[in-house]
Amino acid sequence: MKILNYINGEYVEPLSDNWLENYNPSTGEVYAKIANSNAEDVENAYKAAKEAFPEWSNSTLEKRSRILIKIADLIEEQLVDLAQAEAKDNGKPLSLALSVDIPRASANFRFFANAITQFSSEAHESTGLNTMNFTLRQPLGVVGCISPWNLPLYLFTWKIAPAIAAGNTVVAKPSEVTPLTAFLLGEICTKAGLPKGVLNIVHGTGPTAGQAIVEHKHIKAISFTGGTKTGEHIARSAAPMFKKLSLELGGKNPNLIFADCDYNKMLETTVRSSFANQGQICLCGSRIFVEKSIFEKFKTDFVEKVKQLKVGNPFDADTNVGALVSKSHLEKVASYIEIAKKEGGKILYGGNKVTVKGFENGYYLEPTVIEVFDDKCRVNQEEIFGPVVTIMPFKTEEEVLNMANSVKYGLSATIWTTNINRTMRISKEIEAGIVWVNTWLNRDLRTPFGGVKDSGVGREGGFDALRFFTEAKNVCIKYE
Repeated sequence: MKILNYINGEYVEPLSDNWLENYNPSTGEVYAKIANSNAEDVENAYKAAKEAFPEWSNSTLEKRSRILIKIADLIEEQLVDLAQAEAKDNGKPLSLALSVDIPRASANFRFFANAITQFSSEAHESTGLNTMNFTLRQPLGVVGCISPWNLPLYLFTWKIAPAIAAGNTVVAKPSEVTPLTAFLLGEICTKAGLPKGVLNIVHGTGPTAGQAIVEHKHIKAISFTGGTKTGEHIARSAAPMFKKLSLELGGKNPNLIFADCDYNKMLETTVRSSFANQGQICLCGSRIFVEKSIFEKFKTDFVEKVKQLKVGNPFDADTNVGALVSKSHLEKVASYIEIAKKEGGKILYGGNKVTVKGFENGYYLEPTVIEVFDDKCRVNQEEIFGPVVTIMPFKTEEEVLNMANSVKYGLSATIWTTNINRTMRISKEIEAGIVWVNTWLNRDLRTPFGGVKDSGVGREGGFDALRFFTEAKNVCIKYE
């Protein structure tokens, strides 16, 4: 199987005829070749996008909305096929792709199809001065969207949908680790009647294809989700060119559990927030802080729940934890477990690679729970991005708030308490772009999404995304 570029409404091979190997994480075997694109391929994609921009940017909101809704419908119709592709390409349980990834990809297009029809500008009448000011919100032009491997179609569409809804045309690059569903999206867009050149998908590595998008002098904005180091590199490249930047980067999210919480609800959700998608979600609560009075009970109950999670073939209905995305990522995550041991951490459960019968070469790891005794240890400060969590007790609200804010990241936080005063205090003081109270990963697509500190720049979601993908222009009219 060949995974081709989608440029100007057609599937095309890379100009260099160079290819990358695409692995199935559950088996460790190569099952496809990916276009290994370079700057020439990106240039062709840019030219197609540039040519399509005038007509698309001047199309009616109703037309754009109708096409995006059709894309959403087609994704829904192909739910099973797309979910199977995602599970095969990423290693995640098929049940997760069926219930979360693919439905959310459809929801992204449907949401922005409706949001663009409600996105309004402002007018200001200067009474007594006979002047009227109004604001135009105009699409930027050709924009670049670069997405990660952990939620492939989910996060790819999270960028593309608002970009094209706002009237831009797009050069997009999915992760070379998980390109399959982005490849399949091209055909869906063609069937939905998206004009040629509005969306162009270029496959390849970050340093080559991704860098060519970032440094292209005529691509007006970059929306990127991925690692903090890569985001830092993109900022260095794009800032001198005065591009608009939206960077959704790493996280090391705290989970603050107080003794007055709804214990059973907290326990069930905390298992999910720790190990969903093999812990490969930037929003997973990887640092668990538990009030001292319930710490021993939590430790026992949590480990018992984690022991019940089944690690296995992503296509088995009862699998809870699938394969990690790649061999190199498995080795990275495993190395942090060894670091934890050297730092004096206590492995309460897990820590071992798993051999799944019939899938012996797959990239499987036990969900791992580590008790740590120093909040400054590396496994509590550095992003691991796998099925590994740390737990630690605290005595006071002030103490846990200091520990929660001690890392360089600030993406999300979860608070478990029934005390409304505490909820308000901590929600205000915690350094995070998103705070969940007595819940986790509960998303309303109208709300702003993003982090502070090293977790990124800007906000996605709702009208924030449409503002990012448009330029504000003030028009002032003086009349007699």
